[in-house]
Amino acid sequence: TQSTWGHLLSVYFFSMSFKEVRVGLEDLLKRRFFYTQSFELYGGVAGFFDWGPPGVHLKTNWTQLWRKHFVLEEGMLEIAATNLMPYPVLKASGHVDRFNDLMVRDVEKPDVCLRADHLLEEHLSKLLEKGGLSQEETKRVTIAKNRVDDMSADELAKALVDFGVKSPNGNALTTPFPFNLMFGTQIGPTGTFQGFLRPETAQGIFLNFRRLLESNNGRMPFAAAQIGNAFRNEIAPRSGLLRVREFEQAEIEHFVHPARKAHPKFSLVADIVVTFFGREPQLSAQPPLNLTIGEAVSKGLVNNETLGYYIARTQEFLLRCGIKRKHLRFRQHLENEMAHYAADCWDAEIETSYGWVECVGCADRSAYDLKAHGQATNTELVAFDKYDTPQERQQLFAIPNKGLMGKTFGKEMAIVQEILDALTEEEKKTLSETIETQGKGTLTGKPPKCDKSFEVTKDMLKFQTRTVKVNGESYVPSVIEPSFGVGRIIYSLLEHAYYIREGEKDATKGEVTRGVLGLVPWLAPIKCCVLPLLSNRKELVEKSEEVATQLNRAGIAAKTETSNSIGRRYTRFDEVGCPFGVTIDPRTLEDGTVTLRERDTMEQVRTPLVDVLPLLRDLVEGITEWSSVSSKYPKQQKEASEDA
Repeated sequence: TQSTWGHLLSVYFFSMSFKEVRVGLEDLLKRRFFYTQSFELYGGVAGFFDWGPPGVHLKTNWTQLWRKHFVLEEGMLEIAATNLMPYPVLKASGHVDRFNDLMVRDVEKPDVCLRADHLLEEHLSKLLEKGGLSQEETKRVTIAKNRVDDMSADELAKALVDFGVKSPNGNALTTPFPFNLMFGTQIGPTGTFQGFLRPETAQGIFLNFRRLLESNNGRMPFAAAQIGNAFRNEIAPRSGLLRVREFEQAEIEHFVHPARKAHPKFSLVADIVVTFFGREPQLSAQPPLNLTIGEAVSKGLVNNETLGYYIARTQEFLLRCGIKRKHLRFRQHLENEMAHYAADCWDAEIETSYGWVECVGCADRSAYDLKAHGQATNTELVAFDKYDTPQERQQLFAIPNKGLMGKTFGKEMAIVQEILDALTEEEKKTLSETIETQGKGTLTGKPPKCDKSFEVTKDMLKFQTRTVKVNGESYVPSVIEPSFGVGRIIYSLLEHAYYIREGEKDATKGEVTRGVLGLVPWLAPIKCCVLPLLSNRKELVEKSEEVATQLNRAGIAAKTETSNSIGRRYTRFDEVGCPFGVTIDPRTLEDGTVTLRERDTMEQVRTPLVDVLPLLRDLVEGITEWSSVSSKYPKQQKEASEDA
């Protein structure tokens, strides 16, 4: 069914330039109130948008499809965590110290703040678009453009100078400096408890790991999901929904053993072909490469099967949403661009009128987050795998001289014992080596339970290796994370869905007379319009309202309208992506048949009214294709008034 819709739309979409698409689409989205800038009456605030009725329905349908494709099909556990987080949580996760973008200011106008990497990337894109560069210069500029996200602060500063980048006002720029993107606030009335609006939804899942594991009966691996808002104080929000300060994320955290990242369903996706833009082609100005996901994993291009599985499933989902295959690729993060703890990262990028836009991040985050929160709270965030039969292991034991230590530490001996008991195997090994070589070592407690340190000598503490039988293994799981930017995907699919019917554009005036959103049926805000052929016939209007009510009760979003001619009414519904239309005419009252219309082909068939509900349900769900409906029922000539 997806391929059928793609074929129907490709004849229209690919004949238009991205620039033409944006001009027509943005006018449509504004007129039909898909979304608008927030606080418009007060002049608006950059980076904030309100969704109108069709936009809300579209976004709701998208999230339902996402839940079906991932949460239900993969058996995930879904949670909803709070938007507000206290300082210690985001300090432990690294966001307080490292969640920064590099900013520059206009030297002459210090109030003009710009994001340094975007400024450089835009400048390099213009150089390539302008042309006139030698082959060597083109390669140099292309490689620099591909490396923008990978550049350190010093490299970015040098590139801005080398390529002569100025502010939009033509003035010189300051040296890039870090700007933290989190929105700070105070929790409670004292003003002393600092918090932040969450910069990502993922942390809520990590903090609830133990409860999620328990909900899954202790079984590993498993995945948890969450859809919710995140907040980032962007330096220079722009490009509509593509870079905003409040946005919706749909994130998955798949917990897996660090050394066992195979996926049981990988064989089901191994033959899916994906366009990979790896590190090597980025750094050598070469084009992306098409490989099956199985080849990519076996060659080591993609780190492991679980990451590869989610890359393939992400591509399937985006295509299911109506994203065009030739405008979708997966770009690998360069070494410096990737988070220090990550094992591998790939971004699903969609080509739009704004260029290639990062819409989904698929990352192997290793065990960083659980370890960080575990250490910060002195809590074991671990899973346990039980062995089929007990296994023998060598284990290091710390044996205290309780008499000597009791005299030395007195009432604090209980605290010292707690610290000893909490030592990991690696910590015991390090302490043993230190005491052996230096004759003494330090026992340090872990906040918040204890922040004291105690010096112990060789006489106080001995270490001994013993053979023990163990029934299983405790470990901190690694995390594979697909993270979806909802607004970015929705804007991209709107661009990919928009087209103008052939012959309906006035080339002499550059006017669009009939723009259409060719949305896939399951995402369309309205699934079916029910229109009386003659608006002045009360019995036809009442029958239309009756049919629309029946469809809505059955869960098929339907709407009726009586203003203007039947043709203009269809045009209005085509604009908001309504895939099907039912026309109620005088014949309906005589024999109980109606006209069923399909948006993209504009074909109409005559069908019994009793067939409409099951037909629409199957068409919307993708169970039935329009071609089979068209071949089953007699064709209906287009009403003369539809062209009016």
